[in-house]
Amino acid sequence: MTLTRLAATIQSRKGADPESSWTAKLLSKGPEKCAEKFGEEAVEAIIEAVKGDRAKLTAEAADVLYHLLVMLASRDVTLEDVLAELDRREGTSGIAEKAAR
Repeated sequence: MTLTRLAATIQSRKGADPESSWTAKLLSKGPEKCAEKFGEEAVEAIIEAVKGDRAKLTAEAADVLYHLLVMLASRDVTLEDVLAELDRREGTSGIAEKAAR
């Protein structure tokens, strides 16, 4: 799956020379910068969703997914961790799940 391959690539960039890749550069700036960048990309996706431009929303959504994975990697949370959480929630009403928190 594409996200799995992307997550593996991001993981492989941890500790790499920041001049060698954008991912390594982002990770070298720390979790706070990674979170900030994810937030910026999320806002851009929201703007495109409101505008209704399907192509731009698609591109921004791809940026959001990439930056989410970078942010997770910066805190040693894996895609597998997130998928396991989604599996745990599967079949549970969103209303019931939220009430249980």
